[in-house]
Amino acid sequence: MSTPMSSSRDPLSRKSRAEKVALFRYQLIRDAADAEVTSRQRGPMVRALAGEHHGPFGEVVHVSKDTIDRWIRLWRRGGFDALKPQGRTQGPVTDPGVLGLAETLKRENPARTAAQVRRIMISTLGDAPSESTLLRHFRTLDIPTGKPGPVTGRFEAAHPNEIWVGDGLHGPRVGGRKTYLFAFLDDHSRMVVAARWAYAEDTVRLAAALRPALESRGIPEAVYVDNGSAFSDASLIRICARLGIRLIHSRPYRPQGRGKIERFFQTVTSQFLTEITTDDAGTAAAGSAVASIQELNALFTSWVEVVYHRAVHTTTSQTPLERWQAGWDSRSPRRRDPEQIAEAFRWSAHRQVTRAGTVSLHANTYQVDPLLTGTRVELVYDPFDLTAPITVTTATGLPAGQATLLEISRHVHPKAVRAAADADTGATHASSGIDYLRLIETAHKEAMAAQPITFTAITGQPADTEADADAGRVDEEEAAS
Repeated sequence: MSTPMSSSRDPLSRKSRAEKVALFRYQLIRDAADAEVTSRQRGPMVRALAGEHHGPFGEVVHVSKDTIDRWIRLWRRGGFDALKPQGRTQGPVTDPGVLGLAETLKRENPARTAAQVRRIMISTLGDAPSESTLLRHFRTLDIPTGKPGPVTGRFEAAHPNEIWVGDGLHGPRVGGRKTYLFAFLDDHSRMVVAARWAYAEDTVRLAAALRPALESRGIPEAVYVDNGSAFSDASLIRICARLGIRLIHSRPYRPQGRGKIERFFQTVTSQFLTEITTDDAGTAAAGSAVASIQELNALFTSWVEVVYHRAVHTTTSQTPLERWQAGWDSRSPRRRDPEQIAEAFRWSAHRQVTRAGTVSLHANTYQVDPLLTGTRVELVYDPFDLTAPITVTTATGLPAGQATLLEISRHVHPKAVRAAADADTGATHASSGIDYLRLIETAHKEAMAAQPITFTAITGQPADTEADADAGRVDEEEAAS
């Protein structure tokens, strides 16, 4: 059968393909490669993984037990980069278009057996995959094949940072624009480990919410998300692979395990969103008026820290804050160096080096090694800070030092500048930007005076440091640039 994607001769294209192969291998072995899994437990897990899988380019690939064992050894010795293939990767075995036709034939008439689908395909195309291949494909897509589905029950993580559950919520219009909330909930404690309102539901805003959480809360063992475009983007897969986080996507139409984040969103809607008004409401209404995304984030952060985190949860009989803190009595969060976290969130771009030994990146000019003149290189950079060090790699994958900034026109990537404009100190530094005592004091004084407590009032006047003020000015300057 024809191959949907021919192997490119461009070294940088081969490098990109190698990284996708490594991501596929990492996701396949992540559970079995866990350091806490014993050799006795690992054997059945590896045998269960052996078989056919959808490869990194949509093809069906067969992976043996010995191959999985070899990948686990490579991962332990050299991490993510060791999983990259050294030579050419094998092309797809089955054309995704053929499998797509099989899916269509099955879905349009669920009573068709795999054998009947195969007969129809042979009469139409002249050939077709085997019945066993079609059955495996249907089961991967959760198309009923006559076998009963698995029994599921209530699940809860055993300790904090075992699983973070993430999702997005559509919010009100603020300043004439639709808002979206990216949030991550710790499955064990129900703590909101990351939350940020933004004007777009894209990967840039997702990264802006997740990165400070990883720096302040620690690195989770797994992240459980849905199949939305922002959560399925290759950048999130790279982030998790680089930091050793197991990325789990819920199966379509089977959102088991996502009830906690959905229940949290119901609480956000009933307890927070009902208490705010926006300039798009059209009529006067009771509540706290919100005119900007910065106000929305500041009020939401205060509500999370002062109200939600301190309310007793009906299932755990503890507040999220108490349960989070109790979970660390005999353990500590897994930390990574800030530079490692920053590297995981970096982007890459391919550029041609000029005769002067320079490259252009988003209207900025950088000097590279003069020996690279005339070659094509890869630049790995932080989209939120184009003045930070940029790593240079040759077309063959060899390190080639760093690019030195010569002329700067932009401090932030064009896509990231809009995300930076959404930022505010309270939302970005949720773990340390709230003065709890002053918030509680303000709420207590108003209660004693028999005055209603509004969300605007309980935000109080947090004790902003001089550094926080300077950081706010820098954000405004970068957003303006």
